[in-house]
Amino acid sequence: MTKPLPIGISDFKRMIEEGYAYVDKTLLIQELVEKGTVASFIPRLRRFGKTLNLSMLRYFFEKTEEDHSFLFSSLRIWKDEKCRALQGKFPVIFLSLKDVKQASWEQTYEIFRRVVAAEFRRHKYLLEGDTLDEEEKEDYRKILRKEDDQALIEQSLLLLTEWLHRYHGQRVVLLIDEYDAPAHAAYVGEYYDTLISFLRNWLSAGLKDNGFLERGVLTGILRIAKESIFSGLNNISTFTLLSETFGDKFGLLEDEVEALLQEFDLAHKLPEIRQWYDGYRIGSCEGIYNPWSVLKCIEANGQLTPYWVNTSDNALIKQLITKGSYDLKMDVEELLRGGYIEKTIEEGIVFSDLEKNADVVWSLFLFSGYVTVAGSSSYGTPCKMQIPNVEVEQLFKSIILGWFKSSIVESEYHLLLQSLISGDVDTFSQLFQKFILSSVSVFDVGANEPEKIYHAFVLGLLIGLHDKYEVKSNRESGYGRYDVMLIPKNPKELGIILEFKKMDVSDRTDLAVGVEAALKQIEDKQYARELLDRGVGKILSMGLAFQGKKVLIRCKSTSAKT
Repeated sequence: MTKPLPIGISDFKRMIEEGYAYVDKTLLIQELVEKGTVASFIPRLRRFGKTLNLSMLRYFFEKTEEDHSFLFSSLRIWKDEKCRALQGKFPVIFLSLKDVKQASWEQTYEIFRRVVAAEFRRHKYLLEGDTLDEEEKEDYRKILRKEDDQALIEQSLLLLTEWLHRYHGQRVVLLIDEYDAPAHAAYVGEYYDTLISFLRNWLSAGLKDNGFLERGVLTGILRIAKESIFSGLNNISTFTLLSETFGDKFGLLEDEVEALLQEFDLAHKLPEIRQWYDGYRIGSCEGIYNPWSVLKCIEANGQLTPYWVNTSDNALIKQLITKGSYDLKMDVEELLRGGYIEKTIEEGIVFSDLEKNADVVWSLFLFSGYVTVAGSSSYGTPCKMQIPNVEVEQLFKSIILGWFKSSIVESEYHLLLQSLISGDVDTFSQLFQKFILSSVSVFDVGANEPEKIYHAFVLGLLIGLHDKYEVKSNRESGYGRYDVMLIPKNPKELGIILEFKKMDVSDRTDLAVGVEAALKQIEDKQYARELLDRGVGKILSMGLAFQGKKVLIRCKSTSAKT
């Protein structure tokens, strides 16, 4: 009989006691102890086991009346005598900020106080006896009552570590899960500066030069830049996706996935599951699978579909790609071709830079799991990145198709593509003009920067025609023009060359002049040669001249000589 899958279970004790399938990641404890870092920040991708691992650390280290050693006795960590001696020896503070992400600062602060109060309530025994004096007990009760005393809440981590240390005579282990979740909501809700100031004060009080702290571990997705939130916290060590440390402790390795699939009689699905959910790299550890998607796939008896990318709101990712620069869209195109892009990765994310610095955008994409590194990388140097797997590729494709659904109805999008590859230039011209006129607001462009729209169109070709055509585009686009070639996978089908000419809005030159120049360039530079060399017999050359929202299209057909 197979063990139940731990989907939605992040409490380590429940998982072990109730016999859920568990992939042993307890050597995280050993690596953490050997590293010896007082304060560690370990950012990892969403649903990659962060909460479960922190829960595991809690049950391992926490000193309680109930003996939790039985939870670990059959796991790898129990073979390490040094670590085994640390089990159940420390008071533990465990906080999760994953649900502290409301629409306003007032709502967020209220939920934050509730989270802090719940952890104080868990240690309510501190109010008994004379460990705390009367003034300290009153502060403790204020926090329990969730009274509005922001200065007290900002000191709450420091106070609780001090009081626990005083009671137990032992330094404290502090565990904070999803520390950056409030920052994402604050950026969207436009109270980012207020939130960051508060978090900086709260974390600094609990982590900086805190003599009551044995060890602190924070998890999240992003490392928010030092100057924003970790200001002055020189004692915190960060182990990101580019770090070697803890490389195999989050996510699933291939042998772990294979063992799970064998247990559920799905070993034959491994090659497909590898294509869909593998491909991540942490440090030098390659071939890391998305654990959430693997478990959901097993639950669905091997059905392959985007599980992970549908578990959260991808609005920020969609917004950054849609509103992004022409160069960013070119990068997306290269990734969708299965290629690489090279970017300098920023170690810390400054949210306000997302709209100004493309490297920050790609850093966000990397740390959020929408691209992964290819080969060894370090901060401050160009880093090769690629789409990790089919699941994430599907998200990029859905974003692009969403653009077209926002501009023209889906049926017209498919008719636009079909009229192009069938050579129905009149229908294509009408629909293309409609797409251009409707896309201005979607892509947030002005009359002088229509390249974003035209490159979105190229991405639409790449996605919509990938099964029938290889779509190639010219990279020399800095002068406001680029050509596109549609190479049919079946050489009997129509091959198409599109040459775009951008006319300056202030230029009074007739659009017809631009179209003729485009067609002449196709002929003079013998662009058709590549199609002819591939055995394509029917070729359609198309010149497109655009000036602001106005477009003129003309074409010329050629056939291979027999």
